Amino acid sequence: MNLVSPHDDGLWCEPGGFHIDPWRPVERALITHAHGDHARAGNARYLAAREGEPVLRARLGDVALETLDWGERIVVGGVRVSFHPAGHVLGAAQIRLEHEGEVWVVSGDYRVEADRTCSAFEPVRCDVFVTESTFALPIYRWKPQREVIEAVLRWWSENADAGRASVLYCYALGKAQRILAGLADAAGTSLPGVAVCHGAVESMNRAYRAGGIALPHTLRVDEADRASLRRALVLAPPSAARSPWLRRFGATSDAFASGWMQVRGARRRRAVDRGFVLSDHADWPGLNAAIDATGASRVIATHGHADVLARWLGERGIDAERFATEYGEGHETTNGIGDASGDAVRAGDARADE
Repeated sequence: MNLVSPHDDGLWCEPGGFHIDPWRPVERALITHAHGDHARAGNARYLAAREGEPVLRARLGDVALETLDWGERIVVGGVRVSFHPAGHVLGAAQIRLEHEGEVWVVSGDYRVEADRTCSAFEPVRCDVFVTESTFALPIYRWKPQREVIEAVLRWWSENADAGRASVLYCYALGKAQRILAGLADAAGTSLPGVAVCHGAVESMNRAYRAGGIALPHTLRVDEADRASLRRALVLAPPSAARSPWLRRFGATSDAFASGWMQVRGARRRRAVDRGFVLSDHADWPGLNAAIDATGASRVIATHGHADVLARWLGERGIDAERFATEYGEGHETTNGIGDASGDAVRAGDARADE
């Protein structure tokens, strides 16, 4: 019997009597991270990593949330459970499950390149590894974050010198904070202008700061004067594109930060001036390295290019299959340009898509 299996409500652990990242309300939910496709409202009880509590509270409100430190073990039902860093966003966890001598790890979403906005990915040895497969194609190979951030900084500086705002579309939870922290680290006190954040982004900035992550000073649009707006970096979720909210910035240059910008034509379909390849998910080499580090003899791929990854792993002699899930809806995993159902989320909603 599988320790974890997909059911109508989500990934179900029968011996433990709980679901992992359920997509419909359940009695007990173990949550890998706070993105809207993994942490949904309506569950009776939640269990998550302590690092992620500020963003989960910002997303879900006053819910019955229990948290664990990294590596702390408890028994839920008949299963020993612990949370381990996934490196995706603040508080993102891999969930380790141990039952009758067998160990499973459910990864949620993960990123292997470390940065200071969340705990770094930690390989966890296991028998069965349940992995995402968002960018599970050999074409996806990320440049170091530092290089991408420096390119963003140059673009912002050029626009500021020309008297136009730099509008950078990025997901409100995780991506925006990585960009802000990276720019501050790259430029120190010599940023080209002020950073102005959409309400959805600013809500997550506050949650990150509450979690102890230092970010540069940011403003909401009504807090900046007109002269500052003309030199500003504007961080906004994709839902803000072509919205009346943007009119107050006057002349702008716009860009999109996403792993999908690796694909030829994605920037054109997004109709933006620039595309920056920056993802909170593992690329093809990262996925393979993470899987190898687990030592797992069996791998189950979920959302993304799961069939491709399972086939590739099978060719390498690893027992591999896929689970059908509802992850990726309204998130970076939805389609080839990161378009996502969440673009319909109302502007200003703190739960706007990542």
